[in-house]
Amino acid sequence: NKIIRNILNLNPIYPSDCNHRSTSMACNGSGGGCQSGCYKDEETTCGQPTASSETDSKSSSNLCLKCKLNDVVSGYGGIDDGRFCADCFRSNLFGKFRLAVTSNAMISPTDRVLVAFSGGPSSRVALQFVHDMQERAHKNFEASRDRSLPVFGVGVVFIDESVVFPIPSHEMEEAVEAISLIVSSLAPPRKEFHFVPIETVYSSDSSDGKERLLELMNVVSDPTGREDMLLSLRMLALQKVASEFGYNRIVLGSCISRIAAHVISATVKGQGYSLPADIQYVDARWEIPVVLPLRDCFIQEINMFCRLDSLKTVKLSTGPSSSINSLVSSFVALLQEENPSRESTIVRTAGKLIPFQFNRIPEIIDGNVPLATRRRQKRYNLKSNESVSSESFCPLCNSPLDKSEIVDWSNLKNCRSSDTFYTSCCSSCQFQILPPDSTSMEKFYMDLPHSVVARSNQVNNGKLNALREQIQDCLLSDGEDET
Repeated sequence: NKIIRNILNLNPIYPSDCNHRSTSMACNGSGGGCQSGCYKDEETTCGQPTASSETDSKSSSNLCLKCKLNDVVSGYGGIDDGRFCADCFRSNLFGKFRLAVTSNAMISPTDRVLVAFSGGPSSRVALQFVHDMQERAHKNFEASRDRSLPVFGVGVVFIDESVVFPIPSHEMEEAVEAISLIVSSLAPPRKEFHFVPIETVYSSDSSDGKERLLELMNVVSDPTGREDMLLSLRMLALQKVASEFGYNRIVLGSCISRIAAHVISATVKGQGYSLPADIQYVDARWEIPVVLPLRDCFIQEINMFCRLDSLKTVKLSTGPSSSINSLVSSFVALLQEENPSRESTIVRTAGKLIPFQFNRIPEIIDGNVPLATRRRQKRYNLKSNESVSSESFCPLCNSPLDKSEIVDWSNLKNCRSSDTFYTSCCSSCQFQILPPDSTSMEKFYMDLPHSVVARSNQVNNGKLNALREQIQDCLLSDGEDET
């Protein structure tokens, strides 16, 4: 609640507002007869602007703030609306992307990058910018004499969630065909396209994966819980594809608008402790690190870029939703319409929270990686005193757990596996996703993917082993008597 109040009470003042207020006060306080509201000192008379000055001001106001040559593009409602021409707008948006990539060592020449493509504008722009970086790296590689720097590989994955959402089959077929055409139309180097049904989180050749997934989702009655559960399964599917095909980075198209909505919704759902983990540029808590290169870009800018460059997007009909996530998204969008800097204010406020140690790319120890890449990573990586360590994670959503959420495993020796799984999850998953009664919980646990159950068992066994080490001196050996 405190975070929300701080966010909603912040009202940034634009420079134009500051000038307007200062000039009005100066004119009114001077005691003169100025009626135009402009700022003039005592030695200068204040007069009305001439027709020629009005014409010059209007013409100059339509010029790009950066190049001063071309007319500006406007109408998209972003924070920079009406400031840049089309070319400068493109370079400015790509500059945000490139700065995020280079400053956080997201992509190195030896990486294999998997772009998560949903068909929307954000993932489309993320794919386009990654392609542009790869194309430039390829040209530099061809032009160099020694060809010492390799070109990073790029793959594209689309997660088919039609088993959960009632999407018509013909609409899905058209969407897959359009996405495949988008990927194949990109200039070389070639990018591999992966079409993955979300039920493959159970097994690639499992025939009952669809039925188990439907039974699992049917147990979750809360709309917010269903969306959060689907988000966890989607990340599992991305991790599975990246691991099987040898990718070591996953690129998501999450922009500042989506992150701002997540800040509010996570706060409402009681995920304040784990919130810093989800809003950073890098999230390496997973086996394959996840990066957010569009973290500083607004959805309005992304939509304008798609219109300017005629980038084709695909939208699937998923139907209306009454979840907390969708309601908060509508609320933040309304705030953004009233104040173009509102989303930026929300993310900057949440950015003051201390990140975790896994919010950085792991240190590179491979000697084949160029020295410049290793130096850049060492320079921008978080230092130990700038982050928080977390050793316990929720087995369902993989969120870091607060000390108050960590279970005393000495009291759970004779509990059922489903009960142990329930108590090891975070409070948000317990409230939004997991069923309250033991019978439904047992069914839910049996329908979970094997990777989730294995992660839970690994965590539980690790906690029990750690507990055993702590009380090792108090345990009796096999040959000792209790007396």
